[in-house]
Formats: sequence, structure tokens, C-alpha cells
Amino acid sequence: MATLSPIIYKAKALKGGRHKIRIAVRHKHVTAYILTNIIIDSETQFRNGQIVKRPDAAALNKKIRALMDLYQTKLDEIEHPELYSCIQLKQIIIESSMGKSSTTFVDVTNEYVEKLIKEGRTGYAKMLMHNCENFTCFTKGNFPMSGITPQLIESYAEYLKSKKKLSKASVNAMMARTKVIVNYALKSRWVKYDFHPFCSYKITASPIREADISVSSMKKIINFKTTEKREIVARDLFCLSFFLGGINLIDLLNIDFRNDEIQYIRTKSKNTTTGTNIIRLSVPIQAKEIINKWMDKKGKLSFGYNFTDANFTQYVTRTIKKIAIKLGIQEKVIFYSARKTFAQFASDLGIPDTIIDYCLGHSMYSKGIIRYYTKVRHQQADMAIRKVIDYVEHPEYYTDYIELRKNIMMSMI
Repeated sequence: MATLSPIIYKAKALKGGRHKIRIAVRHKHVTAYILTNIIIDSETQFRNGQIVKRPDAAALNKKIRALMDLYQTKLDEIEHPELYSCIQLKQIIIESSMGKSSTTFVDVTNEYVEKLIKEGRTGYAKMLMHNCENFTCFTKGNFPMSGITPQLIESYAEYLKSKKKLSKASVNAMMARTKVIVNYALKSRWVKYDFHPFCSYKITASPIREADISVSSMKKIINFKTTEKREIVARDLFCLSFFLGGINLIDLLNIDFRNDEIQYIRTKSKNTTTGTNIIRLSVPIQAKEIINKWMDKKGKLSFGYNFTDANFTQYVTRTIKKIAIKLGIQEKVIFYSARKTFAQFASDLGIPDTIIDYCLGHSMYSKGIIRYYTKVRHQQADMAIRKVIDYVEHPEYYTDYIELRKNIMMSMI
């Protein structure tokens, strides 16, 4: 159980032997200190948690008691303090003592955006900033987090729909980003609500992106011959994403390929999913042929460009679309199609969802109680990837199996 007490820290004496009064936070056999602006002239003026031998002792002790009451109240408000370290408790007490009105929607957005940029998630950071602009326009200026209520959230959604003329999908996206900021503020203990602002607002699920392509279209892209560098790069990256279990481009560019096995945490889901999903995969021979063409001395893929990550992503995506047009592919083809197609083929082949989720880097705790008792190993993912690649190379071997499986699934509906 955490405790608070006023003390002086003899090893941190000021010039002339003076001391600042500190509030000691003791938790899990560790002590952290909160500084105050109360200063005494010597050690002899502090005894048993009280200031003594000073004409203003009563006034200073009153200040200490006020601080102690405030910090104790903030400590009591922390749910499950046993989950935090002593340093974390100290930080939560300090931040929450600043007052609810001191933290605004812009403050929280800026901090979270800075965190995302450090993680390389610049695209999502821009989306949050765009939502922040809309939100502050709606509230006619910066708005305190403590003032966000369920009624305000409902009004913001209506504002986006009627004033901004956004589609239902765009409104959902903006509201989802608003909820991210609210939840981040709650998690960081900058605000506390009696009722969560989104308790009465339901964000509808986004429709599934129809981006997967057929086996024949995938084969056309894999076998596409060209002499243009941009097309070679785009094709190779698209194929690598598919051959490596639907890996995202940002993760693909950050992997060290000097070993026959890769290991990474999906950038998009870092610090957002339950648990840390480390993905381990063996590199199939089809991927090695591409990797050896572009790998530098540090094991990273290098194409000789000087683009930012965002510009390079756009460059590759535009080129993939042009390749699809050249090949006469009628389906919508974007870079994400490699990931979506891998997942669809794996599902068609009857590969369990848990293994598909492992390859994609999805949370392993989101569906089904069975996941609490079983563990997906990377060897299973390797087998799944080899099966999907074999399916694309020899679809005729799987035609009867997939048709039979579809009929069985339909009979179960």
C-alpha cells in the first residue's frame, strides 16, 4: 500500500544548509519524492514531520497539510495502485494535481502525435491532427478535456455530418480518432470522468475493404517482366509483402534480412494491442530471391531513393496501380492488396484464423477463449505461408479442395 509523508532529504541540502520540504511517496519498498516550494533554514527546524522553531511554523505546516490532503486525494483516486511502480504513482499524483482544466484536447493530441512520430507512424499522426483541427473548430477554440461530455460528443458527430458535410464513413473515422485522444488522456491520468464521453455514442464498424485479388491476378503481378526501375521496385515489394504473410510496407523497410528468419513487432499496433505480438517467420525462397537483389550491408532493403516514408509509400502505391492497368487486371489493386490477398487465400485454404492473425500481427487475445489456452508457433505460420505460395504457383492442385470446402461451409449456414 502506497503512503505519503513530509520529509527533508539530508543528502540534497541547499546552499547554507537549507532544505526543501519534500513529500515522500513510498510504494513497493521504493521511495520517490515530490518537491515543494517550502524551504527551512536548517535540519533543526524540522522534526517528526512538522516545521518547528520558526515564527511562521504554523503557516508553513498548514501549507504542508494542504498539499498532503491534495496528494492523498489524488492517490486514493488511482484504481489498482498495485499495478504501478513508485515512480509512476508519483507522476500520476503530480499530473492529476495540476487540475482537470489544465489539460486540453490540443495538449493531449500534441503529445500523442509526438509519440506516434517517434514510432514512425506519421500517416496516423496527420489524421489525428486533422481531427484536432475539426474538433477545435467545433468547440470554437482549445477545449479542456474535463469539459468533454457524452452530449458534446453527440454534438460533435452532428457537426461533422451537417456542417462539414462528411460521409458516414468519414464521421466514423473522425469520432474514432477523438475517442483515441480521450482514452489516451484517461490512461495518462490527465482527466477522470464519471461517465465516459463515448458511453452513449456508438462508432459503427468500417466496411471490409474489398482489396483482395484473384489467384490469376496475383500470378500476373509475380510474373510481371519490366525494365523500368520503379516498376521493378513496386512489384518486388508487393510480392515480398505477400510472401512474408502480408507484412506492411513500413515494417518491410525496417527489417534486418541478414538471417533466414525475421522477427518484428508490427509498427501499426505497437503499444495499442493487448500484449506484445512478436512475429517470427522463416524467409521463403521466393522472398530470398528478391531480398538478395536489394539488401544492403546492414541487412535493410535499399533502393537508392531519398524519399520520406510517406512519399515512398505513395510512389510504390501509384506504381502498383499502373502495373495492374498494364496487366489488364480489372480488380482494385493497391499495396494493401498483397496483405488482404494473403489473408483471403489462407482462409480459402482452411488455415485456422489464429495462424492467419499471427502472420498478420493481429492481437492474439481479441477472439475466442481458446486463445487463452493455445499458442501459435512460428513454425505453423511458416507452413501456412508455404501453403499459400504453393496455392498461387499451382492453383490446379487445390481447385477441388477449395470447392468442397465452400460447399461444406455453405451447408453449415
